[in-house]
Amino acid sequence: MGDKKKKTFMFIRLVSAAGTGFFYVKRKSAKKALEKLEFRKYDPRVNRHVLFTEAKMK
Repeated sequence: MGDKKKKTFMFIRLVSAAGTGFFYVKRKSAKKALEKLEFRKYDPRVNRHVLFTEAKMK
């Protein structure tokens, strides 16, 4: 049997900085995973764009 390939990406969770508990799931390169991601995305619970920061998947 052949060896399995290592994963080239991993899933991360982008959690809202507004504290609503809303989150997005994003795919991130495992090879280039040096810094934490931050995006400004839409949070439907507060009806505005807020900062989303990276957190580990549970």
